[in-house]
Amino acid sequence: MFDSVRNNKRIVQIFLVLITVPFALWGVESYLKQDSGGSEVATVGKMKISAQEFNNALNQQKDQLRAKSPDVDTAIIDSPAVRDQLLDGLIAKKLLLQAVSKNRLAVNNAELVEVIASIPDFQENNQFSASRYEAVLSSQGLSKEVFEARMRQDIATQQLILPVVAARILGTTASIHWLSVQLAQREVVEAQLPYANYRSQVVLAPDAAGKYYADHGKLFELPEQVRVEYVVLSADVLSAQNAVGEDEIKARYDADLNRYTTLESRRASHILIPLAPNATGAEVKLAQAKAQGMLDQLNQNKASFDELAKQNSQDLQSAQKGGDLGWFNRGMMTKAFEDAVFGAKEGDRPSIVRTEFGFHVIRVTGIKAPKAKPFDEVKAEIAAGIKRDFGAKQYAEAVEVFGNMVYEQPDSLSPVMAKWKLVPQQTGWLKQGDKQAFPLDNKKLLNALFDPETIKKRRNADVVEVAPGVLVAARVLEHKPAMRQEFALVKAAIENQLIQEAAVKLAIKDGEGKVSRLANGGEAGLAWSSPRMLSHISNEAVPSNALSAVFNAKTDKLPAFVGAATAEGYSIYRINAVKDGNTDTDRPENRQILASYEQAVAEEEAAAWIATLKEQFPVKIKKSVSDSR
Repeated sequence: MFDSVRNNKRIVQIFLVLITVPFALWGVESYLKQDSGGSEVATVGKMKISAQEFNNALNQQKDQLRAKSPDVDTAIIDSPAVRDQLLDGLIAKKLLLQAVSKNRLAVNNAELVEVIASIPDFQENNQFSASRYEAVLSSQGLSKEVFEARMRQDIATQQLILPVVAARILGTTASIHWLSVQLAQREVVEAQLPYANYRSQVVLAPDAAGKYYADHGKLFELPEQVRVEYVVLSADVLSAQNAVGEDEIKARYDADLNRYTTLESRRASHILIPLAPNATGAEVKLAQAKAQGMLDQLNQNKASFDELAKQNSQDLQSAQKGGDLGWFNRGMMTKAFEDAVFGAKEGDRPSIVRTEFGFHVIRVTGIKAPKAKPFDEVKAEIAAGIKRDFGAKQYAEAVEVFGNMVYEQPDSLSPVMAKWKLVPQQTGWLKQGDKQAFPLDNKKLLNALFDPETIKKRRNADVVEVAPGVLVAARVLEHKPAMRQEFALVKAAIENQLIQEAAVKLAIKDGEGKVSRLANGGEAGLAWSSPRMLSHISNEAVPSNALSAVFNAKTDKLPAFVGAATAEGYSIYRINAVKDGNTDTDRPENRQILASYEQAVAEEEAAAWIATLKEQFPVKIKKSVSDSR
């Protein structure tokens, strides 16, 4: 099964698209035990998705988005569509994890090592690098244990889904038909009727704007607004205030020297003669004799290790590289294999070792001894770590006192600013209901700021934890109640909108009349563009509704004429010619197009199969949660 997963990575990637929430959003613990924090958002079989788990996933998506684009408005993640997608992804994960457990799928160490070693982020010069592996995980705040547990689950899930997508049947007739539709071409020329050209024909009634204002009053209401002052208390804020001396950094370096010392790594090549776990005595002897025969050839210099590996090794991935496994540390290979490699010396003759996979002819090709990083190289990293430790300790000690001071001295934030050297920040006018940037993108905090008592008494709002380990204290500086804009201020905008709406209707009516005349052999006095060929895969940014109109038009008699309303005006297309595409499936470009069809079919198959899991593991979503999403 693992060979199938490894050899069908593109198909597996199709499945991964179906699970819309990034795997890294959840710690492995949430898969292995129930989250008791908070009421559940949904139940999936015997597993629950708590409100806390859902909110943590939502907040982590915001953090990831903010890390990639600091200026982005994370409010887009609070949209109902994204929240639905987030919950659907959590549900899909729970379904698959229970199916994995039910089917008793597991991933052994060798399979895990192979997958991890193949990940480009963990490689240097196209070879797995243990130091790179550790550095990447450290930068993501992940331990090897948690990451590798996640990877085991991911691989096991792929093993589960692969037979579903691999068993899909793509009918030749259907594939060719789909390809022909994608490649079909139509030569068109276009004439445009810009909406702007019709604005001068519009005459508004004298009271049109006033009537619209009266009928749509809510459109012109300005929501309640506040201007806010706030401070942020977090471990990061406090750690930035700490100074660390050279002696303290050196003491930490000496105490944690192992942490800054690279592990011994070795490079080896092997030739694998496989054996099934239940192999008979005769099969064992045959495999051992084959391995011994190759070892004899190598010891007598009668053969090249690289050539023997390419011709005989059943580890196909390494065989292509002459048996080379790259660099690895202890703990990354099966024990018997690892003991043989780390027990040899560079330059030793090849040897034979048996593992659960069979017999291996092994050659050690490189040794890197443990090496401590120089103090100056890691000095800044250690200093940052010490400051983080101080900040975390100070934060833990400050949380309760901070909240009490904000509550007990409600007239100002100055006391907490002075005590923790916090820098105050002030906002512009915040409108109730608008999405805000971090750290004000928190519903509980905004509700507190717009609370009538907070506004009326100008007191500090309750302290709110807007993200794990991030507290915000805020107060209202100024307030504007909700009000309707004066008609005089919006009259021009209303008139402009009404004129534009009328112009669009005139253009569409005129355009439809011209299309009708042209279709009946008449003239319309249009200026046509140069001819161009359109297809579903090459359409020169033609609006989708216009493209559909062109390809849905009857072409038994040419030229044919169709029209479509676009963003800027009404477009009329004259179809001069129809050309069938070359549906030869051996053409590289056609194979690429068919790949998208294959992906679409695979996604449908996998989605349908995941849906059937709900029969085995029933899903219940709280109605109140659905309504609030």
